[in-house]
Amino acid sequence: MALYRKYRPATFAEVVGQEHVTEPLSIALEAGRINHAYLFSGPRGCGKTSSARILARSLNCVQGPTATPCGVCDSCLALAPNAPGSIDVVELDAASHGGVDDTRELRDRAFYAPAQSRYRVFIVDEAHMVTTAGFNALLKIVEEPPEHLIFIFATTEPEKVLPTIRSRTHHYPFRLLPPKTMRALIGRICEQEGVVVDDAVYPLVIRAGGGSPRDTLSVLDQLVAGAEGGHVTYQRALGLLGATDLALIDDAVDALAAGDAAALFGAVESVIDAGHDPRRFATDLLERFRDLILLQAVPDAASRGVVDAPEDVLERMRDQATRIGPATLTRYAEVVQAGLGEMRGATAPRLLLEVVCARLLLPSASDTESALLQRVERIETRLDMSIPAGSTPAEPVEQPVRFTRPSAAPKPASKPEPAAAKPEHEPEPQPEARPEPRPKPTPEPKPAPEPARASETPSAPGELNAAAVRSMWSTVRDKVRQRSRTTEVMLAGATVRAIEDNTLVLTHESAPLAKRLCEQRNADVIAEALKDALGVNWRVRCEAGSPAPATAGPPHPKPEQPVPEPDSARRDEEEHMLAEAVRDEPAARRDPEEAALELLQNELGARRIDGG
Repeated sequence: MALYRKYRPATFAEVVGQEHVTEPLSIALEAGRINHAYLFSGPRGCGKTSSARILARSLNCVQGPTATPCGVCDSCLALAPNAPGSIDVVELDAASHGGVDDTRELRDRAFYAPAQSRYRVFIVDEAHMVTTAGFNALLKIVEEPPEHLIFIFATTEPEKVLPTIRSRTHHYPFRLLPPKTMRALIGRICEQEGVVVDDAVYPLVIRAGGGSPRDTLSVLDQLVAGAEGGHVTYQRALGLLGATDLALIDDAVDALAAGDAAALFGAVESVIDAGHDPRRFATDLLERFRDLILLQAVPDAASRGVVDAPEDVLERMRDQATRIGPATLTRYAEVVQAGLGEMRGATAPRLLLEVVCARLLLPSASDTESALLQRVERIETRLDMSIPAGSTPAEPVEQPVRFTRPSAAPKPASKPEPAAAKPEHEPEPQPEARPEPRPKPTPEPKPAPEPARASETPSAPGELNAAAVRSMWSTVRDKVRQRSRTTEVMLAGATVRAIEDNTLVLTHESAPLAKRLCEQRNADVIAEALKDALGVNWRVRCEAGSPAPATAGPPHPKPEQPVPEPDSARRDEEEHMLAEAVRDEPAARRDPEEAALELLQNELGARRIDGG
């Protein structure tokens, strides 16, 4: 005999996992509050029909109505599990007898008094399959039944039952069993059957049963029937249930955690070589991501029964959960879920599985929010590993190449000599107006390692500081160049000074260019580049000054100041630098009046008259 029939409950106390239904029914039976119609709804295999038979048995027991039938009277013996049944309890399968003729026959038989029991009970299984005409034929008798008549409707889709019928019943919703309850049930049955089952087999059986006690016991029955020597092994269960080996799932997750494409595609190859269905592998991989997300969010998920796995598997999953961030796991689950939809009905599921794996390895291929969060997690992980709290890098960070103005470039050695021979024939100039002689042409000295970095406030692990931004400044400039070449060229003389209240402070050696970089358009370009490269949402401010930040040590003697260049020369150099940037860019939009005035001046020789 099948296990689900052999262990069918005989009383409400034996029904597992449906206490929210059995307890109110038991109280109503003990109090004698009997209704003329009941509606039992819920997923398949969760005990609706069995509970309907128990209710009929409790109503017709000689000591009843009672929640604990005696089990020895004729009615209890006739209505016991696997017994022949009673003439006063009629079961109708509406899936095959739901027409109007069947319900009319049932209605005519309902008026007869019970032959040997207290109540005449009609159990209508799959009640949602009754046609509208059939429900209309039953409507009158369900509204005003005889005293001896009780209807029990069982259905998986209560919303399809005629509302006028449903409103006249007591509705009891059944539910699927949680894994922890199901584990206790099948463990007790295996012990009674004298069968040894590996611990890793229970999650496979529970997952295959989908929370339905009947379906789960059917799966267990198949494994027990094929067990050699009364021992159900993990490998035998894998072959019969078509599940994916946990070792392959671990290999795939470990490869994703390490970013190892070769190992990931090797795991896919092993899945195909073992004969596993790619769709099933994707489903099991999605289940693993779900377990890892829960283990991160709920550390005691295993003890609560939310995650069901053997202890050795739980240890591996906890280790994997510490190596992959929650945003990354969430994106992995989204990608695999989307891939499962594409695999449905596909002629080449392996190809689609490999495409899904490629998407998992390449977060930059997507601009979704989950992909951006994954990039931020990777940056934070690198910073945690490279910049520990309270310390700074041992070596100074390499500064980006700064733009050198043409006038500041070293002059040939032969040019200063004519100026040295002039004082013999010219009057002596005033000392305060005399320009200081230029030093001999030597290469511009490189700035010494900045001591201010050693005094920067140490940042917490995962937070970006100025030193970290300097190390990635070349990447930021690449992102700026993709958006605006003009802005990128203006950044040539800018350096990162500090980060103040989510604002990146830049220092530029040219005051006009610093002002230009502070304009909204250029600041927005730099902010978007920072968000793309570093995953931060900062404002940008540029100040004019020395590229080297102020030091915290004692003041140094001021270096000899060079002769200030004329404003006209500085403007010429800035215009020359900007002209190189805008060479490949379309001209900015000009004021129509300015364009018209320029045209008149160039073509007709007009002269602008300024109003006083």
